[in-house]
Amino acid sequence: MIQLGKFEKYLVEEFFDDYRSGDMSQRAFIRRLAFITGSMAAASSTMLQLGCTPDEVPLSTDPMPSPEASAARPATTAASGPVRGAKSPLSVPEGASGLVTATVRFPSGGTGISAYLARTDGAGAGPAVLVCHENRGLTPHIQDVARRFAKAGYVALAPDLLSREGGTPGMDPDAVPGALTRAGAERHVSDFSAAVDYLRSLEFVDGERIAMNGYCFGGGITWQSATEIPRLKATAAFYGPAPDLDKVPSIKPAVLGVYAELDQRITGAMPALRDALAATDVRHQLTVYPGVGHAFHNDTSERYNETQATAAWQDMLAWFGEYV
Repeated sequence: MIQLGKFEKYLVEEFFDDYRSGDMSQRAFIRRLAFITGSMAAASSTMLQLGCTPDEVPLSTDPMPSPEASAARPATTAASGPVRGAKSPLSVPEGASGLVTATVRFPSGGTGISAYLARTDGAGAGPAVLVCHENRGLTPHIQDVARRFAKAGYVALAPDLLSREGGTPGMDPDAVPGALTRAGAERHVSDFSAAVDYLRSLEFVDGERIAMNGYCFGGGITWQSATEIPRLKATAAFYGPAPDLDKVPSIKPAVLGVYAELDQRITGAMPALRDALAATDVRHQLTVYPGVGHAFHNDTSERYNETQATAAWQDMLAWFGEYV
């Protein structure tokens, strides 16, 4: 039986829920478990830990690809126009008038990290926001989120946390979650700390006004960053795993937590975080949005709920407006 870390456990349980609800195929579920745990045998052991019997999900005969095969997809670049599958009225297409977007690189730990940057054309120095992607990596949806921030007046920077592995576009999608968990949360937080340094070096950024936002896996990294990057002014974590509670008193930014009523896997643990925050002087707000499940903000998925996603977005902008 293998021991899962916090983020591995979070993703494995999420994928199991997706499989049981019919949102993920059997093949994708098993492959993603194998990439996270390191082998098909370990994936089988993990399924038993979850209470998933071999009869329920028989092991696929499709072998687990090698790391080299996993990276053997042609890279893609963002195309102009609307994001495929986007349903949100807030969506901002690539090439929108008044916005400037670019792929940039900044140094972190002796290597270059690729990131998507979006800002208003011609604006003076203003506030910035870092965007942490989901377990899918840096996708067109997350780039869309960055453009939404830019339209709201922020310089938005969305790093690709798999830059060292060659970048999200060139990877097997089933390998992406495992690569993110193998890299470790500390590496990701360190990359975001370096991203703060990069933003502070830009003439069109007010270096004292930087926020951070993340979704699912990225919500967890956002919470962890709140405990370790004191230069952040505010954070907004959407349905991500909470930080270790003993680290809560070290939080410096004003923190907003977004939760879904039907997402008991995450929301069920929220009261302990709320109590830990209440015992400190950390400025905080934890909001549970009614009638929705996990990942309700992602408008390229079937879980999207326009009413609550729009409400959460507006609440986040109000939070950043007050504290950033």
